[in-house]
Amino acid sequence: MIIESLELLNFRNYERECFIFDENTNVLYGDNAQGKTNVLEAIYFCSTSRSHRGSKDKKMIRFDMPEAHLRMNLLKGSIHHKVDIHLKRNKAKGIAVDGVPIKKTADLLGICNVVFFSPEDLNIIKEGPAGRRRFIDLELSQLDKIYLSNLHIAHDCNLACQYCFAEEGEYHGRRALMSYEVGKKALDFLVANSGSRRNLEVDFFGGEPLMNWKVVKELVAYGRELEKQYDKHFRFTLTTNGVLLNEEVQEFVNREMDNVVLSLDGRKEVNDRMRPFRNGKGSYDLIVPKFQKLAESRNQQKYYIRGTFTRNNLDFSKDVEHFADLGFEQVSIEPVVGEDTDPYAIQKEDLPQIFEEYDRLAKMIIDREKSGRGFNFFHFMIDLEGGPCVSKRLSGCGSGTEYLAVTPWGDLYPCHQFVGQEEFLMGNVDEGIVKPEIAEEFRGCSVYSKESCKTCFARFYCSGGCMANSYKFHHTINDTYEVSCEMERKRVECAIMIKAALADK
Repeated sequence: MIIESLELLNFRNYERECFIFDENTNVLYGDNAQGKTNVLEAIYFCSTSRSHRGSKDKKMIRFDMPEAHLRMNLLKGSIHHKVDIHLKRNKAKGIAVDGVPIKKTADLLGICNVVFFSPEDLNIIKEGPAGRRRFIDLELSQLDKIYLSNLHIAHDCNLACQYCFAEEGEYHGRRALMSYEVGKKALDFLVANSGSRRNLEVDFFGGEPLMNWKVVKELVAYGRELEKQYDKHFRFTLTTNGVLLNEEVQEFVNREMDNVVLSLDGRKEVNDRMRPFRNGKGSYDLIVPKFQKLAESRNQQKYYIRGTFTRNNLDFSKDVEHFADLGFEQVSIEPVVGEDTDPYAIQKEDLPQIFEEYDRLAKMIIDREKSGRGFNFFHFMIDLEGGPCVSKRLSGCGSGTEYLAVTPWGDLYPCHQFVGQEEFLMGNVDEGIVKPEIAEEFRGCSVYSKESCKTCFARFYCSGGCMANSYKFHHTINDTYEVSCEMERKRVECAIMIKAALADK
C-alpha cells in the first residue's frame, strides 16, 4: 500500500496544501509548530475517521472557517482508492470512498492501514505488557472488520446424523474439545480486528457444543469482561441437537444467548431415520419436549427450530406443519447438500416435486396466518422495501472476510464448511491471518463475479448463494450450485405470493 497524495483545505493551520509522497520513505522536517504533526494526523484521520488528539471534529477546522476538506489518494495492490472527508462545525462529518458516500465509519477501516505513534503513546513503554498488547491489537491488526466468529467449541457429537457434512463433528480430522485458552484467544482476536464495530457475534458450534458446556460458560463470562473493557457487545448464539439440554443450560441460555438454533428434522420417523444415536436409536422422543420447553421459555422468540430435508422426505411441508403443530413459531428447514452418489442427496429431477411442496407450504402458511395460527418460516421471510445493506446483498454471509470459523486448536477458516480443507486454512488465533490472499479471494466473490447470477432476478436475495457449495461442485467459489439456485428462485416467488395474499390482512 502506498499513499500517493494528501490534499488539505482549512485543516488545522493549513489554508490550502497538497502533499505528493514518494513510494519509498518520506521524512517531514521543519521548525516547531509548523504543521508536521497535522499532516500525520490528517493521514490517520483519513484512515480511521478519528484523531489521536481528541473527539471533536470542529477543533480540526481552521480558525474562522465554516468547514474543512481532506482528500487522500492511495494505491493498494493494483487498485487506486480516494478518500474524501468533509468536516463542518455544526454537522456530522461526511465521508466518501472512491466517490461513494459511506453511512458507517466502520466501512472506512481497512482501506488504508496505518500505525500512528505520538508522544501520548509513551505508555506502551512506561506501562506493563497489557498496554503494549492492547496497542498492537488495536493499531496493527487492521486486517479486516471481522465481526462474527464461529467457535467450534466441540469437534465431537453424541449423534450420528447420516448427512452430517462435519462427519459427526470430526471435520476431516480428529475429535477434540476447544480449551478455554484457545477460545479466549479467539475472542481477543475478534475484538482486536473488529475496528469500530460495537456488536460482535459469536456462534458456539460443533459437533455438539453442549459436550463442552463448562468452556462455553467460561467464554461467555470472558466476553462480558471484554464488553466493559472495549465498549463492545457480544451477541452469542448456541446451535444444539438438544441431547444434553437441561434446566441449568436453559436458564443460562435464556440469560446470555441472543439466539438459539435447535436441530430437529421433522416428524418422528423422518428425524429418527437421519438423526439417530450411534447405537441406532432415534433422538426424537428425547429432544422434542426439551425444545418445546425452551421455545416457550423464550416466549417463542430468538430461536429457530431447524431441520434438513433430504430425498427421503421430499414431502417436507408435512415436517414444517408438524413443527407448527408442536407449537414452534420460528421454523427453518434446509435442503441437504450431498454428493451425487449419496442416497439421500437431492437430484435435479427432484425439483418439480420440491417446487410443488414449496407451493403447498406457502398456501398452508397463508391459511394458518389468516386463522390466527401463523408462524415464521425462515426461507419465506423477505423484505421487499428495505432488507440487508448493499454489501450483504452483493456478497452474502461475509465468509472469509467478516465471518471466520475457529477450530478447537485455534485454526482460522473462512466458514465452518471449509474446516479441514487445508487450502482454505487462513491462519490461527496466535499469529492471526497469515494468508490474506484467501480473504481477498472471498472479498472479490459477489453476484457480479458469478456469470449465472448476472441475469437472475433473485440474485440480491440469495447474494450469490453458498460459496462452500460452489466449491464443492465446481472447485471454485465464484460459481453457483444450480439445484440450490432453482430452489432459491422458487422460494422468492413463494415469499412474494405470501406477501400479496396477506396484504389486506
